[in-house]
Amino acid sequence: MALRPKPTLRQRRLGAELRRMREQAGFGGSHLARLLGVTPALVTQMENGKSAVSMERLRAIATACGCGNEPLIDALANIIEERETGWWENYSHGLTTDLLDVAAIEGHARRISTYSITFVPGLLQTPAYATSVFARAIPPLPRVDVDLRMAFRLQRQQIVRSGATPYTAFIHEAALRMQFSGPEVLAEQLGALIKDSESAGISVRVVPFDIESLPGPSENFVYTEGPVPELDTVQIDISFGCPLFDTPSDLASYREILTRMASVALTEEGSRDFIRSIKKEIESQYE
Repeated sequence: MALRPKPTLRQRRLGAELRRMREQAGFGGSHLARLLGVTPALVTQMENGKSAVSMERLRAIATACGCGNEPLIDALANIIEERETGWWENYSHGLTTDLLDVAAIEGHARRISTYSITFVPGLLQTPAYATSVFARAIPPLPRVDVDLRMAFRLQRQQIVRSGATPYTAFIHEAALRMQFSGPEVLAEQLGALIKDSESAGISVRVVPFDIESLPGPSENFVYTEGPVPELDTVQIDISFGCPLFDTPSDLASYREILTRMASVALTEEGSRDFIRSIKKEIESQYE
């Protein structure tokens, strides 16, 4: 069977979980290959997502590695059975793999939580606000690329705006005050944020300046929950990409961060009142 030249995010994640299963058993690739009756090269290819894994092979690997986590095995089996491609693949010729991976993670998530300290989270941005954020890129993006990213972002937003995927947005006060294109664009964005926060399935929680300490990192991040905790994913926003983290230790750390964030953030109603007060303050700049 021919090797996949560009495994999808889900195929790579399946391979990563197979590698983790092997490593937890204390096996090297060659040892697992002998147990399965295959070549070490095939084990490597399965673990990097380049070679397809059958249902029978998945069960054989789990048995050989002594993995009795049936919910995880069933979730991995569902990845193997997937046949439909996601809508984001329509953008594969115009956007980077990082951006496609973000949409894929969101598209398969059972729940999404985000923390933003520099701007309103992308899943809740208005077109004018998002366009002004894209316009700040260095080097500047051509207009056609801005339009493409805008269309891509609006389609991503349907996941949470439709109510299909529960969404919690923790937003630092700094993000609510940051202006990318003047007070009118920001005021419109804050108004939209208040409206979204009243929608079913969307929870907006503000983290104000005056809390005693910030219970998390200084960068924006997205935490997506999979069908089982082992398949959760963390995505970090940094200036040169959107790296993903899925090791048990990383996932445990970010779960704790979200728990602490929930303990210090304002309530949903308190957050709406807080956003209204900032909106009124911003509007006074151009009235």
